[in-house]
Amino acid sequence: MEERLVTLDDIRAARERIKGVAKITPLIDVSSAAGRPLWLKCEGLQPGGAFKIRGAYNMVAQLTDEERRRGVITYSSGNHGQAVAIAARALGAPAVVVMPITAPKIKSDGARGFGAEIVFEGTTSLHRRAKAEEIAAARGLTMVPPFDHKWIIAGQGTLGLEILDQCHDVGTVLAPIGGGGLVSGVAAAIKQSKPHVTVIGIEPSGAASMKNAVDAGEVRTLEGAHSIADGLMAVRPGDLNFAHVRRFVDRIDMVDDAEIAAAVRWLFVNAKIVAEPSGAATVAAALRVAAAYAPPVVAIVSGGNLDPADLAKYTD
Repeated sequence: MEERLVTLDDIRAARERIKGVAKITPLIDVSSAAGRPLWLKCEGLQPGGAFKIRGAYNMVAQLTDEERRRGVITYSSGNHGQAVAIAARALGAPAVVVMPITAPKIKSDGARGFGAEIVFEGTTSLHRRAKAEEIAAARGLTMVPPFDHKWIIAGQGTLGLEILDQCHDVGTVLAPIGGGGLVSGVAAAIKQSKPHVTVIGIEPSGAASMKNAVDAGEVRTLEGAHSIADGLMAVRPGDLNFAHVRRFVDRIDMVDDAEIAAAVRWLFVNAKIVAEPSGAATVAAALRVAAAYAPPVVAIVSGGNLDPADLAKYTD
């Protein structure tokens, strides 16, 4: 499977393709507040409020005119759906997004506001994927998967190139893991540029599908997933993402919901950053008393789509 892994040339081409659409987000030094060398890569400032625009636009931009005319479809817990809606609107394609019935309203409203048709189905990534595939077949739509595709991974990899540009002496990069799209791209970009930099994936302990796959030596499906980090609850990682993780990621660490909730609060109080739980998972790992990551550490704050009522709950 290794010949299918994304190359630096793939990622560099994606960087050119998404230029002017995805932002070069700031890298913020919070070392003083954290008491250790820590930088935050603020992807909540992207269009749609998360890193997902990188991969979504990179893929939709490479479809044929006919594919875009017919339209695109995806399945998403929220952020990827918004990104596909933004990319499709920019490139003149109708978009359908299949979301779980538990999707946060701020995310479903966001995708609808960007012009997508919203369909709700089930509670797991497998439920919404099956529904999306059914609709795609019936209506002739092109699937834009949330993580398990070379073009998606290459687009997310542009974030890794930015980190290397912005922090020349980075020691460790912490990337959250849901299905594995972000960590795959970031690790591919970093390890093929500076192999000595450590890349660590961070998963919720209640949804550790990638850790389970790595430990087993093969992709497996969890019976269920439970976490406040709704964007990191894939019950099965992507096959191509698993191949990238095995090749490029040094290890996977887990954080629990209490740590994630505390990190959401810490980011708001100390860094003045609004992060959804999925975006705060890396910071939860970085702030642990026993964290032993080679400094300086860059934690990817992957998204900021947090309902104000939930922000109040975490910060009270």
